[in-house]
Amino acid sequence: MSPSLRQDTRAIEGLPIRLVIALVVGAASLGVMMNVLSGLDTMGVTELDTRPEPEIIEPGGSTVTVTVVDADGRPVADATVVASGGTAALPELATGATGQNGTVELDLTPRLGPNQRQGTIELEVKPPDGEYTDRRENTAILVIDR
Repeated sequence: MSPSLRQDTRAIEGLPIRLVIALVVGAASLGVMMNVLSGLDTMGVTELDTRPEPEIIEPGGSTVTVTVVDADGRPVADATVVASGGTAALPELATGATGQNGTVELDLTPRLGPNQRQGTIELEVKPPDGEYTDRRENTAILVIDR
Protein backbone atom coordinates (compact mmCIF):
# COMPACT_ATOMS: atom_id res chain seq x y z
CA MET A 1 0.00 0.00 0.00
CA SER A 2 1.44 3.34 -1.02
CA PRO A 3 1.26 6.22 1.42
CA SER A 4 -0.53 9.37 0.37
CA LEU A 5 1.29 12.68 0.19
CA ARG A 6 -0.35 13.89 3.36
CA GLN A 7 1.01 10.96 5.31
CA ASP A 8 4.51 11.11 3.79
CA THR A 9 6.96 12.33 6.45
CA ARG A 10 9.91 12.54 4.02
CA ALA A 11 8.70 15.84 2.57
CA ILE A 12 10.94 18.03 0.43
CA GLU A 13 10.95 20.94 2.87
CA GLY A 14 14.77 21.18 2.95
CA LEU A 15 15.23 21.06 -0.81
CA PRO A 16 14.35 24.71 -1.60
CA ILE A 17 16.62 25.93 1.20
CA ARG A 18 19.50 23.83 -0.12
CA LEU A 19 18.95 25.21 -3.62
CA VAL A 20 18.98 28.77 -2.32
CA ILE A 21 22.18 28.14 -0.36
CA ALA A 22 23.85 26.56 -3.41
CA LEU A 23 22.77 29.50 -5.56
CA VAL A 24 24.13 32.08 -3.07
CA VAL A 25 27.44 30.24 -2.66
CA GLY A 26 27.77 29.87 -6.43
CA ALA A 27 27.04 33.56 -7.06
CA ALA A 28 29.55 34.60 -4.38
CA SER A 29 32.20 32.31 -5.86
CA LEU A 30 31.55 33.67 -9.33
CA GLY A 31 31.87 37.23 -8.03
CA VAL A 32 35.22 36.47 -6.39
CA MET A 33 36.52 34.80 -9.57
CA MET A 34 35.43 37.73 -11.76
CA ASN A 35 37.11 40.18 -9.40
CA VAL A 36 40.36 38.20 -9.55
CA LEU A 37 40.20 37.95 -13.33
CA SER A 38 39.46 41.66 -13.80
CA GLY A 39 42.48 42.51 -11.63
CA LEU A 40 44.86 40.52 -13.82
CA ASP A 41 45.02 43.12 -16.58
CA THR A 42 46.38 45.76 -14.15
CA MET A 43 49.35 43.59 -13.17
CA GLY A 44 51.25 44.67 -16.30
CA VAL A 45 50.63 48.39 -15.72
CA THR A 46 53.61 50.63 -14.94
CA GLU A 47 53.33 53.60 -12.58
CA LEU A 48 54.70 56.89 -13.89
CA ASP A 49 56.48 59.67 -12.01
CA THR A 50 57.81 63.14 -12.79
CA ARG A 51 61.29 64.59 -12.45
CA PRO A 52 61.11 68.38 -12.59
CA GLU A 53 64.28 70.39 -13.21
CA PRO A 54 64.73 72.61 -11.29
CA GLU A 55 62.78 71.21 -8.36
CA ILE A 56 62.89 74.54 -6.51
CA ILE A 57 61.82 77.83 -8.11
CA GLU A 58 60.96 81.35 -6.95
CA PRO A 59 57.68 83.22 -7.39
CA GLY A 60 57.33 84.89 -10.77
CA GLY A 61 58.19 83.45 -14.17
CA SER A 62 60.20 80.24 -14.49
CA THR A 63 60.66 77.57 -17.13
CA VAL A 64 60.71 74.06 -15.71
CA THR A 65 61.70 70.97 -17.67
CA VAL A 66 59.66 67.95 -16.56
CA THR A 67 60.73 64.43 -17.45
CA VAL A 68 58.12 61.67 -17.20
CA VAL A 69 59.70 58.35 -16.24
CA ASP A 70 58.49 54.80 -15.68
CA ALA A 71 59.27 52.65 -12.63
CA ASP A 72 62.69 51.79 -14.08
CA GLY A 73 63.59 55.45 -14.69
CA ARG A 74 63.19 55.29 -18.48
CA PRO A 75 61.65 58.37 -20.16
CA VAL A 76 58.09 58.03 -21.47
CA ALA A 77 57.05 59.78 -24.70
CA ASP A 78 53.55 61.11 -25.53
CA ALA A 79 52.50 61.66 -21.90
CA THR A 80 50.64 64.86 -21.02
CA VAL A 81 51.88 66.77 -17.98
CA VAL A 82 49.51 69.10 -16.11
CA ALA A 83 50.90 71.60 -13.59
CA SER A 84 48.39 73.08 -11.16
CA GLY A 85 48.57 75.16 -8.03
CA GLY A 86 49.05 73.21 -4.84
CA THR A 87 49.84 75.45 -1.90
CA ALA A 88 51.31 77.97 -4.37
CA ALA A 89 48.89 79.64 -6.78
CA LEU A 90 49.13 79.46 -10.56
CA PRO A 91 47.05 81.87 -12.66
CA GLU A 92 46.21 79.01 -15.04
CA LEU A 93 47.01 75.36 -15.62
CA ALA A 94 50.18 74.68 -17.54
CA THR A 95 50.10 71.64 -19.83
CA GLY A 96 52.35 70.02 -22.37
CA ALA A 97 53.09 66.69 -24.04
CA THR A 98 56.40 64.91 -23.67
CA GLY A 99 58.53 64.37 -26.74
CA GLN A 100 60.51 61.28 -27.69
CA ASN A 101 63.01 62.02 -24.90
CA GLY A 102 60.19 62.07 -22.32
CA THR A 103 60.56 65.77 -21.47
CA VAL A 104 58.36 68.83 -21.74
CA GLU A 105 59.05 72.47 -20.88
CA LEU A 106 56.42 74.31 -18.84
CA ASP A 107 56.33 78.09 -18.32
CA LEU A 108 55.15 78.67 -14.76
CA THR A 109 54.31 81.91 -12.93
CA PRO A 110 53.62 80.82 -9.35
CA ARG A 111 52.48 83.23 -6.63
CA LEU A 112 52.63 82.86 -2.89
CA GLY A 113 50.02 84.27 -0.56
CA PRO A 114 50.64 86.98 2.02
CA ASN A 115 53.04 85.86 4.75
CA GLN A 116 53.64 82.63 2.83
CA ARG A 117 57.32 81.76 2.44
CA GLN A 118 56.90 78.54 0.45
CA GLY A 119 54.38 76.47 -1.47
CA THR A 120 54.11 73.69 -4.03
CA ILE A 121 53.02 73.21 -7.61
CA GLU A 122 51.44 69.81 -8.21
CA LEU A 123 52.25 67.75 -11.31
CA GLU A 124 49.84 65.23 -12.78
CA VAL A 125 50.51 62.89 -15.69
CA LYS A 126 47.98 61.74 -18.25
CA PRO A 127 49.69 58.57 -19.49
CA PRO A 128 49.82 57.59 -23.14
CA ASP A 129 47.54 54.73 -24.11
CA GLY A 130 48.94 51.38 -23.17
CA GLU A 131 50.59 49.89 -20.14
CA TYR A 132 51.00 53.08 -18.04
CA THR A 133 49.08 54.59 -15.13
CA ASP A 134 49.47 57.55 -12.78
CA ARG A 135 47.70 56.79 -9.51
CA ARG A 136 50.30 57.87 -6.98
CA GLU A 137 51.35 61.39 -6.11
CA ASN A 138 54.11 62.73 -8.31
CA THR A 139 57.15 64.81 -7.39
CA ALA A 140 56.00 68.38 -6.80
CA ILE A 141 57.83 71.62 -7.55
CA LEU A 142 58.73 73.66 -4.48
CA VAL A 143 58.22 77.44 -4.66
CA ILE A 144 60.33 79.40 -2.17
CA ASP A 145 60.34 83.16 -1.57
CA ARG A 146 63.99 83.91 -0.82
